[in-house]
Amino acid sequence: MRRTTVTLPQELLEELVTLVGAKSKTEAVLTAVKNEIRLRKRARIKAMAGKMEFTADADELRHGDRRLG
Repeated sequence: MRRTTVTLPQELLEELVTLVGAKSKTEAVLTAVKNEIRLRKRARIKAMAGKMEFTADADELRHGDRRLG
């Protein structure tokens, strides 16, 4: 892990610690950063909906893995 110095308003940081139920400020910030990354990835995937051609059917997806023999 790498150390980074970030200046945040004290009230905001205290609210974050309380909202995420963190035991430390570091844990609260890590949780918030991970959640933001997860939400942005989800939004990016949702934005692709209907923009990709997909030709496999459900049965083929379930049982069509040729690598399994």
